[in-house]
Amino acid sequence: MADDSQHTSWLASGLAVILDGEDKKESSQKSHLLSYCDDFGEQSLERTLEHVFDLPSKTINLLTCQVDANVICSIIKNDYLRYHKTLLTVDTSREGASASVDGSGPYIVKIEESSVCGEFQLIKPPLLIESHAVFSSARANACVWKGKWMYEVTLETAGLQQLGWATISSPFTEHTGVGDADDSYAFDGKRVIKWNLNPQPYGQTWVVGDVIGCCIDLEADEISYYRNGVSLGVAFNGIKKMVPGLGYYPAISLSQGERCHLNFGARPFRYPIQGFQLIQIPPSTNPLAVGLLHCFSKLLNMWRGENNSYSSMEKLRSLKRFMPVNELYNPVSRGICMELFSILNANAESVEYISWGPLLSFLMDVFRDQAPHDYESLDKVLDVLLDFPGSTLMFEHLISALSYHCKTASIVLRESPYSGSYPYLALACHMLRREDLMVVWWKMSDFEFLFEGFLSQRCPNKQDLQHMIPAVWWPGSCEDVSHESSMMLTTKTLTEAINKIEEKHRDLCCLVMQFIPPVTPPQLPGSVFRTFLQNIILRNRGADRNILPHGVSSNSVLVSLFTVILHFLSEGFAVRGCGWMLGSGTSGGPTVGFLHRGGQQSFPLPLILKHDPHRVEISRLGGSYSHLANFHPVNVDPEAEVVQWEEGCVDDVDPETRITHAGIQKPCCCLSLDANFSRISKNPFRYTAKASQSHCGSIPERSAQVAAECSSGNLNDDMADKPSTSDQSDSEFGYLLVQQMRVVALESTSSSSTLKEEELLDAMLLLYHLGLAPNFKQVSGYMTLQSHSISQLEETDRQIRERGGGEQLRQLKEARSVYREEVIDCVRHCAWYRVSLFASWKQRGMYAACIWISQLLLVLSKMDLVFSYVPEFYLETLVDCFHVLRKSDPPFVPAGMFIKQGLGSFVTFVVTHFSDPRISSAELRDLLLQSISVLVQYKEFLAAFESNRAATRSLPTSLLSAFDNRSWIPVTNILVRLCKGCGFGYSKHGESSSVSSVFQKLLREVCLKDEELFSAFLNRLFNNLSWAMTEFSVSIREMQEKGQMIEFQQRKCGVIFDLSSNLARVLEFCTCEIPQAFLSGADTNLRRLVEMVVFVLNHLTSIADPEFFDLIIRRPSQTPEKVNKGMILAPLVGIILNLLDASLVTDAGEQNDIVDIFASMDCADTLISGFQYLLEFNWAGTFKGDVHFTKLRQLEDLSSHLISRTEYKRVAHKEETESDDNVCCICYRCEADAKFLPCTHVSCFGCINRHLINCERCFFCNATVLEVVQNDCEI
Repeated sequence: MADDSQHTSWLASGLAVILDGEDKKESSQKSHLLSYCDDFGEQSLERTLEHVFDLPSKTINLLTCQVDANVICSIIKNDYLRYHKTLLTVDTSREGASASVDGSGPYIVKIEESSVCGEFQLIKPPLLIESHAVFSSARANACVWKGKWMYEVTLETAGLQQLGWATISSPFTEHTGVGDADDSYAFDGKRVIKWNLNPQPYGQTWVVGDVIGCCIDLEADEISYYRNGVSLGVAFNGIKKMVPGLGYYPAISLSQGERCHLNFGARPFRYPIQGFQLIQIPPSTNPLAVGLLHCFSKLLNMWRGENNSYSSMEKLRSLKRFMPVNELYNPVSRGICMELFSILNANAESVEYISWGPLLSFLMDVFRDQAPHDYESLDKVLDVLLDFPGSTLMFEHLISALSYHCKTASIVLRESPYSGSYPYLALACHMLRREDLMVVWWKMSDFEFLFEGFLSQRCPNKQDLQHMIPAVWWPGSCEDVSHESSMMLTTKTLTEAINKIEEKHRDLCCLVMQFIPPVTPPQLPGSVFRTFLQNIILRNRGADRNILPHGVSSNSVLVSLFTVILHFLSEGFAVRGCGWMLGSGTSGGPTVGFLHRGGQQSFPLPLILKHDPHRVEISRLGGSYSHLANFHPVNVDPEAEVVQWEEGCVDDVDPETRITHAGIQKPCCCLSLDANFSRISKNPFRYTAKASQSHCGSIPERSAQVAAECSSGNLNDDMADKPSTSDQSDSEFGYLLVQQMRVVALESTSSSSTLKEEELLDAMLLLYHLGLAPNFKQVSGYMTLQSHSISQLEETDRQIRERGGGEQLRQLKEARSVYREEVIDCVRHCAWYRVSLFASWKQRGMYAACIWISQLLLVLSKMDLVFSYVPEFYLETLVDCFHVLRKSDPPFVPAGMFIKQGLGSFVTFVVTHFSDPRISSAELRDLLLQSISVLVQYKEFLAAFESNRAATRSLPTSLLSAFDNRSWIPVTNILVRLCKGCGFGYSKHGESSSVSSVFQKLLREVCLKDEELFSAFLNRLFNNLSWAMTEFSVSIREMQEKGQMIEFQQRKCGVIFDLSSNLARVLEFCTCEIPQAFLSGADTNLRRLVEMVVFVLNHLTSIADPEFFDLIIRRPSQTPEKVNKGMILAPLVGIILNLLDASLVTDAGEQNDIVDIFASMDCADTLISGFQYLLEFNWAGTFKGDVHFTKLRQLEDLSSHLISRTEYKRVAHKEETESDDNVCCICYRCEADAKFLPCTHVSCFGCINRHLINCERCFFCNATVLEVVQNDCEI
């Protein structure tokens, strides 16, 4: 090849070397070089050096000595600087600007300490600051009064900050800052306003990583702002003229916890604005450094021309005029670097500026922004630079610059997929593969801060998304047809860009994991990464609070770190060298992802039991760690024990039918789905609307406390005979058998210093809780808003089509424009989240993580005390991740497979632990209960509950026990769903798949078996229904009296009406399945039931305006067919008919008389009119299908009997004496035949018995009742 190169070198044109592409953007310089090329075909050392250093022909005399670095330095000093004198002259004039400096130091612009109001903490030199007071303000030590100036602010947080300019007389207090006076001006991107005494709308919403350029033009008297180099327009004009020395100071105001980095010119601007100057003078050595690096670039391009990676034609073009560069490369490059380091050593302050500016640009040009990268050329440059002692400081600044650029980089569609932070990450990863550079980085005091910078990604705002996703389409839209394909192509391109960035994140983390720091005693691989993880956890342990603590990481850092770990645990380690990282007792090897390994699973107990200062403040299921350690110390060695179990053993199914990674039937995360479902995943936009309306309902707000208890099982065979902690035996739970789980000592070959996969899993769950959960909450909000906005847009389009013209049509078109913009914005945000969060491999990993954690929690639940030490975020992450996958758009797997094909253990856990007293947080227990409430609403998930043994064994009893003052709302929702299909008004056609005959039968059996439990449940059911109807009637009366409808009150009425209807449906189910509870024995339940029917009928029939009633209960997007008065009237009819049917098959002598109880009510007219209202109600227009019209005849017969019985009682009452001193003063119907003791107040036994159900005090004097005596008999 060498001979070929020499041969072809004579064939190329000498002119070609000028056009070899080294300076394609500088055509003027090409013509400049042409003037020096006199002697074509002349190959001499001198001519080659003249080309490298941009010197005229014959400038360098004949070299008689061997060329080395010293000769090159001499050429630079004697010839290069003589012909490039401008590199030595720097304009240091600062006309129109001045700074107060200490006199001895250099001209450095910084925060004037005397101007600070509040408290600023310097996080990282030179000017990364954070506010530690409620409101902190400060000015710089430089002012401007003439010319055009700017400074940059890089946002580390995106909260309330006011950035701008102020005079020295502008007051700063704890409540006023920049922009709060007439001579100060500020921009606040959090609230999207500008401040100058009074706020006005301006600009765009800013996000973390934005670079805000604050510009002042004192020639035009204007102040403007730029966001990432894009103008936001003129913010203020006509600002006051200032005199020399008394100008405008850069000034900022930050609220508590806000961080930003100020750059007045100490570093090159990220987005310099043409015409505006730096306030701080750049170093005088910068032009010379730029020139030397330009010469280095030309030398490297000539070397590339001789490299095999270039085509033959390029070699011919570059090699004809000049001698081969291979021999010259080392001395010339070293000579250039000697001069470069010489000027840097002479001016130490310039190292940072040159490293951040010219050097970074030079290396990026060498490496190339996009693939294929020129690794070989970069390595040659690094080899030379690293030979110099001063390179350490240079590389420290260079690594800082790369981290900063990753933090502030934006994804640009036309540059994708090699866009965003990818070029800087790729360069950093290649550099840090060198051990010496990794050591340099590790030794830096801000190593972890820079690591976070590398993992940062700037989240786009609304305007960014407009450029990233210009064309928008959604199912059913009226947009151009081409928008669909355009949007699909755009999202595919963005997906590739995200994948490239995440790949480099993984490469970087692998490098850190494999790095062994040069310390004594020696450390194992993974120790640096573990320390980083621990400190991340320590800094962000309060990131889920409303008021964030100081120093929390950016959300994108937590998300990126989660994504890296998830890929490692799910997809395995693609990079060699991480095989040492194995789980405790794992045998699958690193080639199979940790989360997908079958067989024996294990988990080291120290992760949850050890007193780790990084984790001690994390809340546990049983309370705080300190409380548990003091009052419930665990009796296992937290340093040396591991719990082990067989995958799938917690699933209460036959071993042959278990869904495991190692078995025949595999979970969804390891299945190849059918072609139809794969098509949905590949083309998600066609299914967006459908998916959003299916299983995307959000979990209701956490409501009530669960009081009933669930027990855990035992630890091992030695504890098998130990009594359970509650009345329920182990067999009543879906837990694993004790033989299938054991606690063993850590293997001697496994070092506690080795980073294990279980540690990564533990950290990943916390990162999800702190970083991913808020993002998925935003996703849910956008999906809900998108669905609502699409409905409003479609309704507006329908109204426009029906309107001919006029003012109303104009208003409709304006409203349509607003709705359309809302939809487009939501579609863009949803598309971005889908691209960045819902990649198929991420869903696969999250699904496997749900399986793993569900089984782990069930295993640990067998260990009473150990379970109490489990961090709360384990459970919260499990539940949130489960519902995120359930609602994912496009769906991860079909709904019918989602639970049955792998997540049966999740169902087992939630049904057996939503009332577990070991979970101290009532909110966590509510979270489990609400999960059940959401899942049973869908027939696919309900079927999974019906096939789960733990659910069928414990859920009915636990639900009735949990129907208390805190949890009655979600329990009611669950019971209504389970009871669906058996009430009056339900269609008998098309409902079979939605009816849960399994749970209806189980509920009936529980109620019959445990009379005490059912009696307590029935009492609370009556009480809650009475409260709900009272609240509903009071709210309606208030709105009728005020004559106006307030949105909050309307929403409240709608919610209470739904609750009342649901409670009535549950009561109807009880009368259908357990009628003997009302017809047999004491008539207390029947009497309360009749009173409730009368109470509800009275309130519903007394509303004068039916349209007003319908308008109140109907919320936005609900149709009259779905929400109407029949929702609560139907269960009332069902209650009456159920009792009438049951009375026909029961011995009349052993049952209570329904008609007699109705007739005993002192409101016969109201009751009869109510029955007539039910008979005349438009049932056919309310319910579709068979409405049991024949059943209504029974109600008509009951009404006739009631009229006759009422007349009979009136006649009988006239024949009685007008007064009876022994009548009960409560009901005025029965004889006062019982008395309270010790107070001796008397009443009838029925009234006393009913009163004691809810209160054990006398209803006359409020004394505590010790006993009740009836007819001389103590009860």
